[in-house]
Amino acid sequence: MSTAMNFGTKSFKARPPDKGSFPLDHFGECKSFKDKFMKCLKDSGYDSSSCRLQSKEYLECRMERQLMAREPLERLGFKDLLDPSEESKDTKP
Repeated sequence: MSTAMNFGTKSFKARPPDKGSFPLDHFGECKSFKDKFMKCLKDSGYDSSSCRLQSKEYLECRMERQLMAREPLERLGFKDLLDPSEESKDTKP
């Protein structure tokens, strides 16, 4: 009986989502970018490396609309897709 009384003593502490978790795009602000990415995946036999440009554009859309935290594209694995002017722009806070 004493163990039944201890269920209420532990409390659950909520924590923010891990990196990579972000709010849903409820208003469809980046839907066209998502659709292009999904079409590319389907057309390439779900080879994500073939769709890196579309993935980059989708993530840029999400960052511009504050649907995810701004992150330098180099840190997201897109350094090879950046032109020199974009690199300097993304490294500034």
